[in-house]
Amino acid sequence: MKLSLSILVPVYNLDCRQLVGDLSRQAEAVEGLSYEIIVADDASPDPSKVALCREVSALPHVRLIERTENVGRAAIRNFLAREARHEWLLFLDGGMSIPTERFLMGYVECDAPDVAYGGYIVGDGQPSCLRFVYEKQCEPMHRAEERRKRPFMHFHTCNFLVRRDVMLAHPFDERFRHYGYEDVFFGKQLRKAGITIQHPDNPVGFFDYEDNAQFVEKTEEGLRTLHLFRDDLRGYSQMLCFVDGIHTDMVCWSIRSWHRLFGTLERANLCGKHPNLTIFKLYKLGYYLTLKNQSDK
Repeated sequence: MKLSLSILVPVYNLDCRQLVGDLSRQAEAVEGLSYEIIVADDASPDPSKVALCREVSALPHVRLIERTENVGRAAIRNFLAREARHEWLLFLDGGMSIPTERFLMGYVECDAPDVAYGGYIVGDGQPSCLRFVYEKQCEPMHRAEERRKRPFMHFHTCNFLVRRDVMLAHPFDERFRHYGYEDVFFGKQLRKAGITIQHPDNPVGFFDYEDNAQFVEKTEEGLRTLHLFRDDLRGYSQMLCFVDGIHTDMVCWSIRSWHRLFGTLERANLCGKHPNLTIFKLYKLGYYLTLKNQSDK
């Protein structure tokens, strides 16, 4: 039983009241649990969202920290780990939902010695929402039985439990300031250190999706991050594995040429009301190969 728990929630321009309220209610119901909930706002620019998050301070054992400078996804989690006071740390992204009444108990009873990643499930959505369509297609890979096949590659920051001493000894790499891949590199570092990641079936819910334009922008940002850290992430990214498997320059040239000619039209489709996943894959590949070509010159 893991009865010494710090629940850590980084937020950025999010209303975290429902998430933190559900966590507080479940924590209060666990007999013998010593816990705290720390919410860290990473300098959200939307004052209305900041005001909403301030309401969680009224809940028992909840502490809200408002940062004045945005430090990024890796650094904010390291900061939360240092602020925590309990033996076990449960990290949950501020935009997630708690789908079951036994979610917290699932981690209290978890027998993981070092790290556990519980996964996530995808809620309902509309076919006009690219993020929903994409996540729904990928959903089978998030099931516990699939994650266990490649435990270090199927790790995400949205919902994981870690011993505090492990986290402090192996923090997130703070070079990753922008969106994407800080979790992938964290998994790689844990593997190198001989630290196990267990994959219990204890998901959070992913029920709130950004609009298409925002998701495309995040995807582009993630691809720029991937290209910047390509040497560190080789072997841990499907995109890199695919690109490294292209041994004919003409193939790369053809994909880049397609992107140069049709990338704007592809992006318009992805940001519109009828996004197509095949176009999404082509757009990502063309975007990445264009970045690669520019850096190789």
